[in-house]
Amino acid sequence: MKQRRPKSNRKERFGFGDYLSPFTWRYGSPEMRELFSEEEKRATWRRVWLALAEAQGELGLVSRAELEDIRSKAGRESVDIPRAHELERKIRHDLMAELRTFADQAKVGGGKLHLGATSMDVEDNADIIIFGKAMDKITARLVGCLRAFREKIVEHRDLVCMAWTHLQPAEPTTLGYRFANYAQDLVLDLRFVEAVRGGFLRGKGVKGAVGTSASFRALLGGSAQTRKLEAAVMERLGIEPFEVATQTYPRKVDYVILACLASIAQSCHKFGLDLRVMQSPAFGEMSEPIENLQVGSSAMPFKRNPVLAERMCSLARLVSALPAVAFSNAAQNVLERTLDDSAARRVALPEAFLALDECLIIYERLLRGFVVYPAMARRNLERFGAFAGTEAVMMKLTERGGDRQKIHEMIRVKSSAAWEEVMKGKQNPIERMLAADRSVSSMLTPEELHTLMDPRAHIGDAEERCDEFLKKEVDPLLARHRGGDRGRRTEY
Repeated sequence: MKQRRPKSNRKERFGFGDYLSPFTWRYGSPEMRELFSEEEKRATWRRVWLALAEAQGELGLVSRAELEDIRSKAGRESVDIPRAHELERKIRHDLMAELRTFADQAKVGGGKLHLGATSMDVEDNADIIIFGKAMDKITARLVGCLRAFREKIVEHRDLVCMAWTHLQPAEPTTLGYRFANYAQDLVLDLRFVEAVRGGFLRGKGVKGAVGTSASFRALLGGSAQTRKLEAAVMERLGIEPFEVATQTYPRKVDYVILACLASIAQSCHKFGLDLRVMQSPAFGEMSEPIENLQVGSSAMPFKRNPVLAERMCSLARLVSALPAVAFSNAAQNVLERTLDDSAARRVALPEAFLALDECLIIYERLLRGFVVYPAMARRNLERFGAFAGTEAVMMKLTERGGDRQKIHEMIRVKSSAAWEEVMKGKQNPIERMLAADRSVSSMLTPEELHTLMDPRAHIGDAEERCDEFLKKEVDPLLARHRGGDRGRRTEY
């Protein structure tokens, strides 16, 4: 019996003398990498062949002895990739090479393997099984990120900070409310994953060369038995079949999968980019975790670069580009099937899952370890927050009899002058300038003006919305996925 190589020495499975994909060893978790390994793919092919043989055995096409022999060689431990590759070099067909390897091992039942089937009856069903497992891993990571966000929203729901539009200071918000917006993206992503997992991940079934089940009908003598065979196979595999298919399952499924992964990647990129902006000293309110021995620059030892967020954004861009590949595969797959989708699928789908896996590993690490600097948030509020109070001043003065249009122009002029002072590095003088204006001081006391100009008084219902968002959106979703992120391994 062939012995499997130990997982712990995964970097020793290959050499560094030839090109390696970064996903071979740098990006993605060992679990996701193993899921898209050659061993896993071929073991899943064998699982499909076994399910077909078992169903055919129930219908009298495979004997008990043949079936037991097939079953004894269907496990992952029997996969012999060197032998299969040797055969493939001769016959130029990877699935047939694996089939012949399997058949050679199963001396009694090997002759009944793949009876009535075409390659995609095996490959497409196996792909859906693997994609389902990969989506479950992505789901677990999403749940982990959402749980981490929940903690941060609660912790920072009342930490007042400046909001920024057009990268310019706008009005105050709270850090918890900003986090709630990022978390809302993940809520939408999780619902997208649920929809894909529940409605789109369906196999081809066993329908033969062009999807009409003609070969199986010839073997079994009628449509009823053919349907019974397909149902028995798919029940064993744990996936639903499409009612109709060509030689393959609809390649639109690949597009939907990659669109879903790209949606999650967009969420990762948005948070990563905002964190990079907030980590720049001009803002300075947050920082990703910086390790004690981390080197920021080969030339500038003082640098504290947001390398984790940058890596996450870089990989997210890759994922965002891959749905276009699946679009072409689906749109240009002519009539019942052309093979021009195959090579691209081998690259695009595994690497999308691996890249996103790495993104979500980083995302959760950032959420668990980022640092908030309240003093920098206060600094930005002191510089710019008072401007947000000018609208409240205008409304109060109008309420007390002032001309709204004249007040607006007065405040605009004074705000412009105050802005120039702030840009010179001076303290924001807008409150003092308004207090000195007769049209203001005649209607507002200094205490009233100060209260109206306090940025903490202008966060609206941010805190309440944080609470309602967690109650209505996050908590029910996390309850539905309770335990869904347990046991996931995260490489930091």
